[in-house]
Amino acid sequence: MLSDFRLLAAGQTLSWIGNGFQTVALAVAIVQAGGGAGDLGIVMACSFTALLACSLLGGVWADRLQPQRVMVVSDLVRLLCAAAIAVMFAGGGYHLVLLCALTAISSGAGSFFNPAMTALRPLLVPAERRQAANATLSMLQTGSSVAGPALGGLTVAAFGASAGFGVNAVSFLASMAACLLLRTRATRGPRTSMLRELGAGWREISSRDWLLGGLFGATVYHIANGVILVLVQVIAIERLGGASAAGFIAAAEGLGGMIGAAVALRFKPRRLLRAGWLTLMLMPLWAFAYVWPATLTAVLAGAVIGWSGLIFFDVAWETAIQDRIPQNALGRVASWDTLTSFMAMPIGNALAGPLSARFGLNPVLTVCAAILLASAASQLLIPGARTLTRATAAPAPVVQSVAGSKSPTAAIS
Repeated sequence: MLSDFRLLAAGQTLSWIGNGFQTVALAVAIVQAGGGAGDLGIVMACSFTALLACSLLGGVWADRLQPQRVMVVSDLVRLLCAAAIAVMFAGGGYHLVLLCALTAISSGAGSFFNPAMTALRPLLVPAERRQAANATLSMLQTGSSVAGPALGGLTVAAFGASAGFGVNAVSFLASMAACLLLRTRATRGPRTSMLRELGAGWREISSRDWLLGGLFGATVYHIANGVILVLVQVIAIERLGGASAAGFIAAAEGLGGMIGAAVALRFKPRRLLRAGWLTLMLMPLWAFAYVWPATLTAVLAGAVIGWSGLIFFDVAWETAIQDRIPQNALGRVASWDTLTSFMAMPIGNALAGPLSARFGLNPVLTVCAAILLASAASQLLIPGARTLTRATAAPAPVVQSVAGSKSPTAAIS
């Protein structure tokens, strides 16, 4: 199983780095083609809409089929989309409708990949090593989110936007190859209707107070965080030193994420979820640092501390879900989790401008930082969030490898 985990980690690291190339290439290609911010916003909106539209469907199919099969098809679709975009810009053409369609299809395919990966991950390591595995993947993803855009910027500057899309396509090929080599297989039960399977996934959530409360808390959290993520960019550019300050802050956030993942590798409390909610309470320090003392040094320190807590929480949350949700429902639970988070964030993004215009940047940031704190602290009022312990046994459905050997996975209700 561990060799499969290493394959998944390697493939995903390359894919995450490739996504950083795509992020840079998309903005550069549209601007250089004369599209401007308006076209970029339309393309991003199409991508986001497809993500939401396909999220729950992706969870259902991740639980219906072998997860790696869903991942392979998703990677293939995204590879073809990235290659098509590269060809379009390499040929000197710019067709907004086609670009919107390709990015929407790619984003929709990603909505199938992520729940499938969530369903697959706990099958690849023993229950007692899940936290370390999740921390390792978080560390790799955080590092890739820093390295990818940096390398992508250099590549696009030297060879053009098409090269960035080309690298992204190759990264999907690498991820697809890794998925094809995975030998672990999950058992799958009989299918029912799509609506019934979605409802069954929601019942897995609603029957657990810590999970239902966590999703509602995360929704409120992400609305406030959506406001913050817009306003801090404005403050960084207008008050803290411009683009260079924004770059330093992004690097500090990445460093904080790496530290949080490294701590999660070593620190393994029995009540991991409770520790995760406590560390998430560090995030308001990052937001409030923009208000007081409102210096670049303070913001950098707040970014390291806050994002350390955020990534540690992410590891704790993912591990709790993998420990306590039956393996054959993980994809649907992950899709509901993604949907609630992604629906909330753009609401906050949209509110940032009107709220700051009406009340001012500092008051809005202060209130939003308080909401972040309250969203995390309130979870400690939920009995399950306080008392949930790590799984130490593995009584879940049997997982079969291609060779026919069997190993159990943890899925304690």
